[in-house]
Amino acid sequence: MAPLSVWILGDQLLRGHPALLAAERLVERSRIRVLLIESEQRKARLPYHRKKLVLLISAMRHYAEELRSLGYTVDYVRAPTVLEGLRRHVEAHRPARLLTMAAAEYRGRQFQQTHLAELLGAPVDVLPNTQFLCGRYDPFPDPDKKVILETFYRAMRRRWGLLLDAHGEPVGGAWNFDRENRKPLPRRGLFIPAPLRFPPDAITAKVMQEVAALPQGVGRVDGFDLAVTRDEAQKAFEDFLLHRLPNFGPYEDAMSRSSAVLFHSMLSPYMNIGLLDPLDMAQRAEQAYHSGHAPPASVEGFIRQIVGWREYIYWQYWRQMPGLLTANCWGHTRAMPRLFWDADTPMNCLRHVVSRVLDLGYCHHIERLMVICNFCMLAGVDPAAVNEWFLSFYVDAYEWVVSPNVIGMGMNADGGQTATKPYIASANYIHKMSDYCTDCRFNPKLRAGENACPYNFLYWNFLLEHEETLRANPRLGPAVLGLKHLTPEERVAVRAQAAHFLEELPLYSGEKR
Repeated sequence: MAPLSVWILGDQLLRGHPALLAAERLVERSRIRVLLIESEQRKARLPYHRKKLVLLISAMRHYAEELRSLGYTVDYVRAPTVLEGLRRHVEAHRPARLLTMAAAEYRGRQFQQTHLAELLGAPVDVLPNTQFLCGRYDPFPDPDKKVILETFYRAMRRRWGLLLDAHGEPVGGAWNFDRENRKPLPRRGLFIPAPLRFPPDAITAKVMQEVAALPQGVGRVDGFDLAVTRDEAQKAFEDFLLHRLPNFGPYEDAMSRSSAVLFHSMLSPYMNIGLLDPLDMAQRAEQAYHSGHAPPASVEGFIRQIVGWREYIYWQYWRQMPGLLTANCWGHTRAMPRLFWDADTPMNCLRHVVSRVLDLGYCHHIERLMVICNFCMLAGVDPAAVNEWFLSFYVDAYEWVVSPNVIGMGMNADGGQTATKPYIASANYIHKMSDYCTDCRFNPKLRAGENACPYNFLYWNFLLEHEETLRANPRLGPAVLGLKHLTPEERVAVRAQAAHFLEELPLYSGEKR
């Protein structure tokens, strides 16, 4: 049989890639040519965080070397577009057929499945995506059935046999220990271990130079120290299991000026490009519980993030696309505030979190939801603009994970398909779960007035503006009932202060950075 080509996308750096395995069932390894494409157009689609580009490009180049060490012939192509890279490869090597795995993102999968064989003049096989557990097993294939996270999560736990006793029931007597995982950090006495860091090697250093020279992007390449190989990613995971998993659960929702990571894993950048496998991660965490290394609340919380929320988000993405990207059930139209590009704001929480994102391309999920998305929701920012900002600024950002999390959950713009209520909160939540309010000029206890925290008057303004709609949501009932405590004068003051604040809020002008 003639030689075969296997095209592997840049976020599919899997060990045991299904297209490689399929090709090896047909021909000898020596007759397989692996194609990786570094597309200039793809790199420039948005002004991405420079550390994200360094991670992705360096991981791709290291992956090419890994495959070569295993005896594969690798064609690493740098081209203006993906299509141009594919055409160059097919014209040069004339494969009998091209095998690839379905992209995780809608646009990429449409490109693969629509007329690609005609464009290339060669047969193309697009294999199912196996990067996700629900790509290997769909617990709810009926497209018309509405499924909430908890139902989805339990089905996934049962399917993969995670944290179950001999009778198939959840260990510890509960499926969910979320109530135990809402503690703020103690003021003193708790050691927070730093994540493992990886100094750039020669390949990464060269990539850093190239990315620094690109005409657009956010953040800097300086200080890049993420894992770029499978072995490094595995070491980062083992470090998390050993040092941070035991305290992950209780402090999962905590926020602090002292640490960007706290006890979070910071493994999503590696999972999302295929360097770590979600089932392996969940099973290793489960072993930590059975060995007595980590308590059930921490292990269950971590597994819920991996096989519950992450998988549910991917599942929701494919259920809602392509309409998800334009969903806007609240009718919000405000442009993204400028502070999200320069962190220039007197609000201590936003200044710290945005500065962190500018520096690292990362902040943990509660800061994303309850600081950034909460503010944008209360301020009436266009969900598509918030979505684009997240896609640009985070090292772990891909459309399949960002859009359901931001448009669906954070901005509640999909009509409640992803989350059953808008996740809005006053300053009280941030004050309770963080130390951001300590040195802030705003008072988290004041609803209105010169020193009132903007989260407060924006929150109450949102409740007043959407009172009728919110009353219809049983999960928001108690919050809306709180409006009865506002006097007519306070209602007027809140509305007026919110309107003035939003009118004076500088908006991003769109200049390249």
